[in-house]
Amino acid sequence: MSKSFFLGANWKMYPPPEGALAPDSPYHDTPGAKVVVFPTSLHLLGCHKAGLVCGAQCARPEQSGAFTGDIGMAMLKAENIPYVLCGHSERRTYSEDTGKYHDETDQVIAAQVRTAVALNITPVVCIGETLDQRNAGKTEEVLGRQLETIDPPASAIIAYEPVWAIGTGMTPKPPEVVAAHAFIRSRLRDRAMYILYGGSMNPKNAAELLALDGVDGGLIGGASLKPKEFAVIVEAAKKAASK
Repeated sequence: MSKSFFLGANWKMYPPPEGALAPDSPYHDTPGAKVVVFPTSLHLLGCHKAGLVCGAQCARPEQSGAFTGDIGMAMLKAENIPYVLCGHSERRTYSEDTGKYHDETDQVIAAQVRTAVALNITPVVCIGETLDQRNAGKTEEVLGRQLETIDPPASAIIAYEPVWAIGTGMTPKPPEVVAAHAFIRSRLRDRAMYILYGGSMNPKNAAELLALDGVDGGLIGGASLKPKEFAVIVEAAKKAASK
């Protein structure tokens, strides 16, 4: 086995897929594929107790406080939750029209990352550009600014999420993915960190994406909610790892 790919299953605001907690589900670790599920806060402990490797979808850096509806990194530590997502685009976004999402800035995300690392929780740090930024030729500028501000430590995992590709079924062309991952790697100052691709990875493109230089796994949304589709991605990772 030459390597092991990291596959994060981000279930967003959905319950665990049917059969996910079964011993033979595709959501368990397997040689060649480190599988980590990110359930809602409501389902997190149940999945953890069922033997799945789990991460929280978000957590605040404060020890405690008047933050209705939130959970803190220290709470994750107390329950031995080993991973946490930081800076997913759906938490960075804010809409004045609907008020949805959380308007998390790079500075907020940096605080989350620092606290997670201090508690020996592995942060999966999401970065990426919007379609307008990409069309303006600002992909590297945006990624560079996010990395510089957040300054992820060597124990972190980076997930490159082109925001315009999340949930749309669109993905960058392979050379564009390779270029983005190479740029990210160049800014990590020789720190050995996983760099994942996140943005509509699915059974049809997983093998091609995982075979690209610099892609160490995936952060999967929609396809991770469908066990049969996710199983195909896991098998693609295992096959790629065996080469």
